[in-house]
Formats: sequence, C-alpha cells, structure tokens
Amino acid sequence: MPRLISVTFALMAPFILGGWMLIQGASSAVAETDSVAGVLISDMVQGAEDARVTVVEYASFTCSHCASFHAGPFKQLKKNYIDTDKVKFVFREVYFDKVGVWSSLIARCGGQERFFGIATEIFKGQKDWPKNDVAVANALRKIGWEAGLSKDTVESCLSDSNKINALVEWFKDNTARDKVSSTPSLIINGQKYGNMSYDKLAALIEEQLAK
Repeated sequence: MPRLISVTFALMAPFILGGWMLIQGASSAVAETDSVAGVLISDMVQGAEDARVTVVEYASFTCSHCASFHAGPFKQLKKNYIDTDKVKFVFREVYFDKVGVWSSLIARCGGQERFFGIATEIFKGQKDWPKNDVAVANALRKIGWEAGLSKDTVESCLSDSNKINALVEWFKDNTARDKVSSTPSLIINGQKYGNMSYDKLAALIEEQLAK
C-alpha cells in the first residue's frame, strides 16, 4: 500500500547538505512556477501546454509503488497520450524522508530538459540503494554525473539550502491544497485518484477526451 505522508522533517537534514530549517509562515498560492521565499520552483511538465487533459502525479522518489508506476503505466501513458499531445503531464514531488529530498535536488539539477531522464534513472536504481546514507548519496551523485552534470554542479545543487527550504514548503503547500496523503496520487482534470493500472488510467483519460 502507498505510505501516508508522516515524516518528521527535523530528521531530514542530511550531513552532506549541512543544516537547514523549515520555512515557517502562511502557505502561498502555487502556480506552475511559484516563488517560495524568493526561490522560483517550477512544475516539471511533459506534453502539450494546450492538451485537453492534464494529469498531475504526486510521487516520492523513495516510494516503491511510484517506481512501479513509472516502470509500467507511465511508459504507456507517455507513448499513447503525452507524446501525442493529448495529455499534459505534471510531476510533483512528495517528501517522506531526506533521500527523497536529495533525489529531487539531483533530478531538478538538470532543469526541465533533463528532469524526466534523471527521474527515470532514480526510480530504476531505487531497489538497489544501499542502506548507508553516504552510499545512497553517492549513488545519486553518480546518476547526476552520468546525465552530463559536472561534479561542481551536482555539489552546488545538493548544498543549496534555500532550494531545499523552498521545495519542502512547496511540497507542503501542494499536498495540503490538493489533499494528497499517499503516493502515487493522480489528479486527472481536477479529480483525484490513487494508484491504478494503465487500463484504468487510459479509460479515465478517454472519458475526459470524449467530453
């Protein structure tokens, strides 16, 4: 079963990133590109901007169900709907733990152009992650390097405390607004669903396309 979001964020501060504190204060409205504490945070998007159906996925890089979704249903979704401009796909991260934050920093380090390729490799490698934090961090670094990011760029992304604070606050705003409590969660043209097979997903999309 997908895990409920119940993480103690004070335990998420990794030694490789240095200390950081959560931003306190009122939540701000979240757009596709949002400014959180002066840091711009963008949704990661694939597909046509004017597609008739928008699918938003809330996922964690440390969620095994999310990895399974991306290894199966997502590939078919991309081929049949995203690449054919029928669906605009939006990926939003959920953080259960510090490794999820590190993964997000690495994936976002390459910008929109490299995000989904890096995300795919993170999901692929998830099952082989060692238990040791140092080893996991190094495995994520390697994914960034293999995606063409320089060592300096990777270290800069991992140590960006302002970005970490902004991402965590953004995640909190997103999940509170959309009432997301588990991953993967899918929002199809505004309607929220849990994890599902490709056949069910395709049927829901076709229903929206027929309107």
